[in-house]
Order: sequence, then structure tokens, then C-alpha cells
Amino acid sequence: MQGLYRRGAGIAFFFAAVACGLFASATAWSAETSVPADSRLKAIAAKKVIRIAYRADARPFAFLNDNKEPLGYTIDLCQQVVKSIQQQFNLSDLKIEWVPVTVDTRFSAVASGKADMECGSSTVTLSRMKEIDFSNLVFVESTGVLVSANSNIHAFADMAGKKIAVVTGTTNERVVKEQLRLRSLDATIVQVKDRDEAIAALESGKVDGFASDKLLLAGAQVKNPEALVMLPDDLSIEQYAIVLPRGDWAFRLAVNTGLAQFFRAGKTNDLFERWFFGSRPGLLLEALYALGRISD
Repeated sequence: MQGLYRRGAGIAFFFAAVACGLFASATAWSAETSVPADSRLKAIAAKKVIRIAYRADARPFAFLNDNKEPLGYTIDLCQQVVKSIQQQFNLSDLKIEWVPVTVDTRFSAVASGKADMECGSSTVTLSRMKEIDFSNLVFVESTGVLVSANSNIHAFADMAGKKIAVVTGTTNERVVKEQLRLRSLDATIVQVKDRDEAIAALESGKVDGFASDKLLLAGAQVKNPEALVMLPDDLSIEQYAIVLPRGDWAFRLAVNTGLAQFFRAGKTNDLFERWFFGSRPGLLLEALYALGRISD
């Protein structure tokens, strides 16, 4: 899996140039800064509780262990953000209330107020910003395709005439449709409700491939890992961020301050190695971490 993120320096430079425009300034919170009355921060500080939405099917970014406790890369990162918010507002305590969501409900949970933030594997898109907002970027991924090892499929170009499973409503669905159009490939898109359904369809032979974020594919629970292989193609760049309420600049600033503090602390390699098979981040992700070290 380590090779998945060893992109070229040219791509890293491009990402750095683009990301400079995406990252909002995250100056340190000041006690004199007024918090708007409608900010989620008011209720969070008053109740000393922050509600974090999580998915149980986004391993290694967010999932449940045997004790039904949320774990994962983004879960760890959000817990560091919560500690920072507690310090920023001099709270004696700040408890986390975990809110389970699915791929379909993750955004509406935050938009409706059932959760204050969502920590998982959510890609930033402009259309999603019509409903919710995002923190600064926390990860960068790519769309890949998982196929049977004995299928004689060696690249995405070989998917012509095949069936490809995608989870409905994900960016992967849009990416696969666009790649099929650009490459003039005639393949059938099979929509499924979640990753478990897609893996079951692939293992039973109902579909020939399953398209999703590569590390989500690598973290999927399968019956026989050696029976499946990932194609080498990177079909997209997926920028992950923490999902936040739309228009709540004060809360977003507090979250981004926490992220900047963590990135500056130089612990990103430890976080990455813990959740991604002991490997090291590649150039593209290193660029993201460097850009995330926004100063006070």
C-alpha cells in the first residue's frame, strides 16, 4: 500500500499551488474574539459536549472496534481537535458524544444539528458545500478499482463490457462515469447502498469490479484477501476534510486552529503509520501536511 501515495513531485507542486487557495487562515483563537450567538460553539461550551458523527464502514478512517468504540485516522485527528477546542475556550472538560451515521446521512446529520461535525472519509466538493461546510484538508486519496485476482483484468481500460459496483451518492460514482465517458469504455455501473454490499457482489461474481477510495478498498473486510487485487489506475484525487455546519465561521476557525496545531506538532507521520499499514506518507500527502501548518 505504501506505493499508492508516492506521487511525482510535479503533482505535489500542483496540489500545493491549488491548496494555497483552499486553506483559510487559521489564526489562534483569542479570548476577546466574540462568538456569534448562532454558532455551535455556544452550545458546545455551555454543555461541555461536542457531538461527532462517524461511520462504522470507513476503515481505516472511521470504524468500530470489537468494543463498539469509534477508531480510525480521522477519528484520532478529530479527538486532537476536541482537545484543542477545550484549551482554546478554557473548558474544564469537553466530552464527545458519538453519533452513528451512514454514507447517506453523514451530511444531513451535521446540517440538521444532530451532530456538530463528521469525522470519516468525506471528500470536499462544491455541490456538498451547498448543504454543509468543510475544515481545512486532512487527507488526500484517489479512486481505485478492486477486481478478482483471476479475472484477467489488469487496468481500468480492461473494464470494457464489465460491471462496476459503486456506492450510490459517492464521488467515486461520478468519477467512474466520467472516466468511462472520457475513455469511451462501455461498462455497466451497478449502484449499491454500501461497501459491504459491493464486496459481497464482487466476491459472488455479480460484478467484475468495485470502485471506491483506495484505502477504503484496502481496509474492506473480505473473505479471502488474496482473491482480490487493486488495479494500478488512480482515477481521481479525493480531498478529505472534517464536515462542519455551513456558515459557522467561528466553529470552523476553532476546528482549523486545532488542525494547524496538530500539523505543526510534527506527529503526522506517527498518525499515518498507525493506520496505514506502517507505511509513510508520499509527496502529495506531505504537501498537505506542510500546508496545514498554518501559523498563529
